[in-house]
Amino acid sequence: MAHVLIIEDDSMIAAIERDFLEANGFEVSVAMTGKEGMKIFDSGTIEAVLLDIGLPDTDGFMLCRKLRDISNVPILFITARGSDDDKIKGLGLGADDYIVKPFNPSEMMARLKAHLEIHQRLLGVRLQDADDNKPDIQVGDLRIFIKRHQVFRGKTEINLTGKEFNLLLFLARHPNQVFSKKYLFEMIWHLDALGELATVTVHVNRLRDKLNEVQPEFTAIETVWGNGYRFRVEE
Repeated sequence: MAHVLIIEDDSMIAAIERDFLEANGFEVSVAMTGKEGMKIFDSGTIEAVLLDIGLPDTDGFMLCRKLRDISNVPILFITARGSDDDKIKGLGLGADDYIVKPFNPSEMMARLKAHLEIHQRLLGVRLQDADDNKPDIQVGDLRIFIKRHQVFRGKTEINLTGKEFNLLLFLARHPNQVFSKKYLFEMIWHLDALGELATVTVHVNRLRDKLNEVQPEFTAIETVWGNGYRFRVEE
């Protein structure tokens, strides 16, 4: 099932949405602020977003614009603001739907599934028209296919776990930037990094080992001593 991101500052409503989605087989991530929502969206493959407007740190309309600038996944506003002007504004910024609180969870689910089906249908058409062998990210002989969750070096597929894939994808999406272990843990695992920094080291080492199953040695993932890791790309 699809991975859905809920960006909602009301913990009770967020819990209702999360529980209903999980009961229907969806994978769910929850963010209480816009900043946290963008971090989660940027760190993995989110396939739909349920978005509130009244967030504590940003305006949901602005966040919708930012999301739409970088992705075409379904975005559904779920908000207490039910004026026609707000609906027109939200849809005009690229949202796929606008649901007013209080809402029927079954209706929310039906709308979400409908938009996901439309998105997948359109994506299928685009994939038929595109070169299936064209990766989303390519660095040297490394090729990353995001939707397919596949990584290749040359013609050899590298079998990665979900966390290893998300770690590689995050680093590759931010070339030549240094990220601390604490920041990577919070971005990939979505938890506070309290005594868990060794987890990042272990996953980076496993990722390197797997990428090095193919020669020549893969050297793009660098350790920056005292600071963290970076994905080095020659400019």
